[in-house]
Amino acid sequence: MTSPFSPERWAFEITHVLNVVLGAEHFPINVTAVAQEYSAQKFPHDPISRIVADSLPGFDGALYKAPAGKKGWGIFYNNQMRSTGRVNFTLAHEFGHYLLHRLAYPDGIRCGEQDFVQWDSEYGQVEHQANIFAANLLMPLDDFRRLIQPDAVVDLDVISDCAERYRVSLIATVLRWLSYTEKRAVLVVSRDGFILWARSSAKALRTGAFFRTSLGPIAVPVASLAAQGLTAQSLTAERQTARQHDGGIWLPEPVLEMTVLSEQYDFAISLLLLPNDPPPFEDRFGGPFSRFANRRTA
Repeated sequence: MTSPFSPERWAFEITHVLNVVLGAEHFPINVTAVAQEYSAQKFPHDPISRIVADSLPGFDGALYKAPAGKKGWGIFYNNQMRSTGRVNFTLAHEFGHYLLHRLAYPDGIRCGEQDFVQWDSEYGQVEHQANIFAANLLMPLDDFRRLIQPDAVVDLDVISDCAERYRVSLIATVLRWLSYTEKRAVLVVSRDGFILWARSSAKALRTGAFFRTSLGPIAVPVASLAAQGLTAQSLTAERQTARQHDGGIWLPEPVLEMTVLSEQYDFAISLLLLPNDPPPFEDRFGGPFSRFANRRTA
């Protein structure tokens, strides 16, 4: 049995209620209060009755049915998470599971470490849907677009301001911006010298600026900030470092790299900004295609 609403529709419904009750400036959202109050009003016989931190080794959060003899559901989040933004997104993610998936998963759901996967990828449809709900609930697109216009030039300080407004992680905020920006940009999350995953804006993807990590490990460029001995002491989420690279470092074309260390964690977040106008086709793909085509037509 599936939910009658999409993740976006559920988030829109709740956002509408919050706008009416609290006004447009209701950020950051108190997910605990919203989840418990909304579920009690919408599903009085099957509400979210408990939201607590707990020991969840290897998991960020979980949604469990109440024990026999009690009604409702419980949301649990890993008590070792130190990032407020990560906790808040996890709570919204589990709230999404409650709305979307509890009927199909009556025994509950446990969710892995969200920062180590691309939360808006198709790594799992159920997880994907819960993340889409969380992003739309915590960072409504109309509000986000008022803060950063689609054609605006950004840096990680600007995006960090949005992360603070919505009380979410820097990764979640960058991904939300990438979902609508008209700029050519790529987010890269790396650890121990290799790219864990990467996401390109639509315009960057269309013009060949992406990393295909599904085909195997991709080393972080030696000349990049992400590879040059970054530590929690030298690079933090509060202090970004930027460097302009020539073509051939990250990508065949010039790239402005802005890198920070993830909040309280030991992987690097790099935002790569590319020129608005992509290079010619043969330059973007390294030249051999052009030379091959010339030989074929000679």
